[in-house]
Amino acid sequence: MASEVAAAIPEIPVEAEKQPHKLERQWTFWFDNQSKPKQGAAWGSSLRKGYTFDTVEEFWCLYNQIFKPSNFSANADFHLFKAGVEPKWEDPECANGGKWTVTSSKKSDLDNMWLETLMALIGEQFDDTDEICGVVASVRQKQDKLSLWTKTAANEAAQMGIGRKWKEVIDITDKISYSFHDDSRRESRAPRSRYQV
Repeated sequence: MASEVAAAIPEIPVEAEKQPHKLERQWTFWFDNQSKPKQGAAWGSSLRKGYTFDTVEEFWCLYNQIFKPSNFSANADFHLFKAGVEPKWEDPECANGGKWTVTSSKKSDLDNMWLETLMALIGEQFDDTDEICGVVASVRQKQDKLSLWTKTAANEAAQMGIGRKWKEVIDITDKISYSFHDDSRRESRAPRSRYQV
């Protein structure tokens, strides 16, 4: 009986077993350590491109070899952005966007939210995935932040969908806010309204 069952199971070629699991797109890790800025240095001058990957196996290899945000020194930022998009508001993909932000006073919460967000991004779990630029983990002395950057702030329906899905992914119930990138350039004028979920 066992030999009949074994004969009925097709043999999987060795090459098929070793095929990497391709992602829908390439992603890039970036690192920015602002703890010792050089006097007069422009913002982003310490931003460094890390690794670009496009398979599940590469992601886990990189994730397992790279420190969790809780292990970073204060004033460090770690980014995961779509390949070809720099984690700067000046990048054309980000210039008209904004960000959803959540804060955390517990390092373990930051690590969990970071990993869940990374997996949701590379796994294409968001409906409006083309609207997402990337995510930033900002390690600070008193309170850490996680920010999900998006492409088109004026697209309220997409931003609200992304915000709701992100809350589900990182498993929080508190309200989170979306801020427009160009709020910082509006100085004396009243700031644009924000979205909240």
